[in-house]
Amino acid sequence: MTSDAPALPAAVLWDMDGTLVDTEPYWIRAEHELVAAYGGSWSHEQALELVGNPLTVSAEILRDAGVDLPVEGIVDHLLGRVRHQVDLAVPWRPGARELLAALGGAGIPCALVTMSYSVLADAVVAHVPGAFTTLVTGDQVSRGKPDPEPYLVAAARLGVAVTGCVAIEDSPTGITSALAAGARTLGVEAVVPVEPRPGLSRADSLADVDLDVVRRIAAGEVVDLRA
Repeated sequence: MTSDAPALPAAVLWDMDGTLVDTEPYWIRAEHELVAAYGGSWSHEQALELVGNPLTVSAEILRDAGVDLPVEGIVDHLLGRVRHQVDLAVPWRPGARELLAALGGAGIPCALVTMSYSVLADAVVAHVPGAFTTLVTGDQVSRGKPDPEPYLVAAARLGVAVTGCVAIEDSPTGITSALAAGARTLGVEAVVPVEPRPGLSRADSLADVDLDVVRRIAAGEVVDLRA
């Protein structure tokens, strides 16, 4: 007896900030605090432009805004502030843990693909032990998002073809990275708009995404669950 359901994806590749956890407000708060400490000004619009960037790129922009620290010093400061807030409370995105559990129950491997560094990613995934087979972090790649390298590395570590994977992202930068790698990509809006793109599936919330939706995206269907 055969099933008409599409095949499961080879893997699901998750962004972290804004996708798995609602930490973008933590980053934005840390940026405002740091720029203010050096007498500069920092707008919410400027902060939104950093969403999804490699940390070193964001640090250079913060230096231009008046933060008189070396790039690595800025990165370390931001990571420390966000890690402290995560230690106090992990702000899971709606539906994220439920989808992770469903994927695990179906035997689908997951990878975390984030521009945050290991010190922060490790703290987050410690709250969902066993959910992720591998973590690709910003301090482990030479070219961060929007380059496809992070997603290509994740698929290679899992031993699967990236074209058989579904990537879940929230930022334009991350979506560009995932699509460029060849992954079927789902954009879930968080703090910045997820505009329509060729081949991009979209949802308002992961609470609307189940195994059937993931199967459909993996099969090549462009699914739009926006209200």
